[in-house]
Amino acid sequence: MKVSIKKSILETMLLNVQPYLEKKDLSQITSHVFLAIENEHFVLKATDYEIGLTYHTSEIKIASFGDGTANGKKLLDIVKSLKDDEIILETINDYLYIKQNSSKFKLPMLNPNDFPLFPTIENKPKFNINSTTLVRSIKKIAPAIDTNNPKFELNGSLIDIKDNTINLVATDTKRLAIVTLQQETTENFSFIIPKKAISEIQKLFFDDIEIFYDENTLIAQSNHFTFYTKLINGKFPDYARIIPKNKNYTILLTREFMIESIKQISIISPEIKITFKAEKIIFESLNDDNIEAKTEVDFETGLQNEIYLAVNSRYLLDFLSNIENSNFTLGFNDSGLPFTLESENFMTIVMPIMI
Repeated sequence: MKVSIKKSILETMLLNVQPYLEKKDLSQITSHVFLAIENEHFVLKATDYEIGLTYHTSEIKIASFGDGTANGKKLLDIVKSLKDDEIILETINDYLYIKQNSSKFKLPMLNPNDFPLFPTIENKPKFNINSTTLVRSIKKIAPAIDTNNPKFELNGSLIDIKDNTINLVATDTKRLAIVTLQQETTENFSFIIPKKAISEIQKLFFDDIEIFYDENTLIAQSNHFTFYTKLINGKFPDYARIIPKNKNYTILLTREFMIESIKQISIISPEIKITFKAEKIIFESLNDDNIEAKTEVDFETGLQNEIYLAVNSRYLLDFLSNIENSNFTLGFNDSGLPFTLESENFMTIVMPIMI
């Protein structure tokens, strides 16, 4: 293989595949990127067996076809060091040569035939979704995805598609976040995407994409890349059962003053108490030490009776930092029961702290 490619294009491609590389054991072929010329395109692949990315471009000059591998991090470091000009990549015997003007580097290759095979879209059902909508929705629920939970299904996000509705759901057992999208669908199905894949999806998706899936794998395809992830096998909690059917109280609140007040009190303690009175909201810290924080805001709540919520402030701030509107709705029944935070198609159900 011998190909000429602009530095800016190659550097962008290498930057995008870095999260998919094996970082610890550099003897593994998954610490390498796979390079090839396929269908007049330069193709770059990386995978850690759980997730993988194929990036391709036609903005190249091909001298000869072929394939190879190279340590992904070292190749990126080399490309970064070069000038903003054309770079030549050439495989000779078991080495990849990187050349630009008078500069020349040589990296050892591993056998390209040993590089892991990527799943294909063949015989997989698909659905289309606007990438911006998907990323915006995932960003809202991502903070609620658990980490290292022995119940593996909680270490990912549920995508539940039924009756022309797509629900994206995440829970860490203390809260449950859900975004509901209205979209025409041809069949009902659901799958759980791992947290790492959710993180990478937020960085990648800018074009409209086609999503292909089966019970083990999800593949997302755009004009420039193909992304895949293995799915989590497991049964996600029945989230519909967790959503309160009725609410005795609802208050329309202003996002800005809530964020300001919560941040102020959470300097002292992440656990806070919010008391709602008829014409006032009181924010207080919950702390065993002899340290206190308190602030009050004049606000017409419309409540006849005083009620309080004790809660981890992070759950509130995660919700408030991911809504576009200046107002949101708080719904609750009793101080000891789960309460809801709602803005348009985004809802978070939070378990209060018992005090």
